[in-house]
Amino acid sequence: MTRKKKEIMSAQDIERALDRIALQILERNLRVEDMVIVGIHTGGVYLADRIHRIIEEREKIKLPAGSLDITLYRDDWSRVSQNPIVKKTDISFEVEGKTLILVDDVIYTGRTIRAALDAIMDFGRPSSIQLAVLVDRGGRELPVQPDFTGMEVKVDINQHIHVLLLEEAATDEVVLDYSS
Repeated sequence: MTRKKKEIMSAQDIERALDRIALQILERNLRVEDMVIVGIHTGGVYLADRIHRIIEEREKIKLPAGSLDITLYRDDWSRVSQNPIVKKTDISFEVEGKTLILVDDVIYTGRTIRAALDAIMDFGRPSSIQLAVLVDRGGRELPVQPDFTGMEVKVDINQHIHVLLLEEAATDEVVLDYSS
């Protein structure tokens, strides 16, 4: 059995999707000054930074942004590793009463988002939490749906989506990894 890769989003597709997501966020949230953006480690942080930059440039406003590590909030962390690698959470602003835009690269089972919701509540209670993802690959185990999506793709259980971003890779692209 051979592993194959197929590009499903180019750098231009990613840029266009993030522009669209940022505009949809602005259309839905008229009080931009009450909004904060939080990216989930790792890919969600880079995407949140990009969305944050687009909104700030477009609206000429300073907007709080941060990052969230959900490693110890996962319901499966002990199965994944006995020594989990915990990344930095950086939420140095008030979330209480804010509209929190939670950003991740790919949504699959919904378990990462459930863990992120638990982690956010340790910082306060936002007035609402909206979810933005670059890729929705289906296959939910929990009733979690994104509010803003760059691309929806139906993927079999043995297929994987890899979001490669310039911040960590040599390119911006989304790749479908599968066996043939």
